[in-house]
Amino acid sequence: MIGRTIILDHLNGREAAALMVDGKLDDLLISTDAPAPGTIYRAIADRPIKGQGRMFLRTPDGAAFLRQIKGMAPGDELLVQVTGYADEGKAIPVQNRVLFKSRYVIVTPNAPGINVSRSIRDDERREEILAVLHDTVENVPHGIIMRSSCEHADAEDIADDLLSMLGLADQVLNDDGTGGEKLVEGDKPHLLAWRDWVEPAEIITEDGGFETHAVLDAIDALESPRFELGGGAFAYVEPTRALVAVDVNTGKDTSMTAGTKANFALAKGLPRELRLRGLGGQIVLDLAPMPKKDRRGFESALKAALRNDSIETVFVGWTPLGHVELQRKRARLPLVELLK
Repeated sequence: MIGRTIILDHLNGREAAALMVDGKLDDLLISTDAPAPGTIYRAIADRPIKGQGRMFLRTPDGAAFLRQIKGMAPGDELLVQVTGYADEGKAIPVQNRVLFKSRYVIVTPNAPGINVSRSIRDDERREEILAVLHDTVENVPHGIIMRSSCEHADAEDIADDLLSMLGLADQVLNDDGTGGEKLVEGDKPHLLAWRDWVEPAEIITEDGGFETHAVLDAIDALESPRFELGGGAFAYVEPTRALVAVDVNTGKDTSMTAGTKANFALAKGLPRELRLRGLGGQIVLDLAPMPKKDRRGFESALKAALRNDSIETVFVGWTPLGHVELQRKRARLPLVELLK
């Protein structure tokens, strides 16, 4: 099937959304019992970690962990937002710079200014988007980012989304309650799909959509650590307690360029595999043998693929043994945990 299809369904009783591109699973969102990224709490400062500028906080969902705590003392109340998922047994990662993100706009209370996504390059369209903003709101009280999805959106839809997010921001920022409380629930998969999968697509909402559109078959394949790279090459992605190990193999190809071809195929496909499997943290790539002169090209190809991925990943560098190290945000829980 050619084109993009978004399927909204449930998996093992959990709300889930799948994005199929040209008949291949490209992204998968599954709800969890853990606090979702984007959740906002009124939290209570608990105890600092001496010498590290960090503090544990109390929230209704358990302990949270905050960096950069200058001027904060135990017992203080503050707004924090969940940034990702915690490792087992660890505190929820949060930040104290809350933002309100929707399909067309992001409201940034702690970063004033109005910005239009740089991916919208048509100057006339940029001016039209700004005109919608100024026609909708006078004396904008917060920072606002107009997302790339505004480029082909109707003015009315943009205005409605802007007013909704500004209203939510004002409600949270002007909250006069006390004590630990969850103020905003992080977006669930169906809403996340609407918010972030903005390119034109067919929408399937009927029950059983995962089965009829081969999503279940694709999920079954993800339970294996192996994925194909083409040309007989393959790779294994295997999480451990310390890191995620990726091993590249050339298969039956014994040509002089086999290793280079396999490694470049990995660079293209790795972000998708990590995204679908919900893997983050420290990633170590054990590449197939290739000449050192090809390292720069591989690095460029991998960085380009990571830039196009929705989850932040940093290329850390090469180790003395020729491995590649990445640091990836824990934006999702591992798929294997959600399928239990």
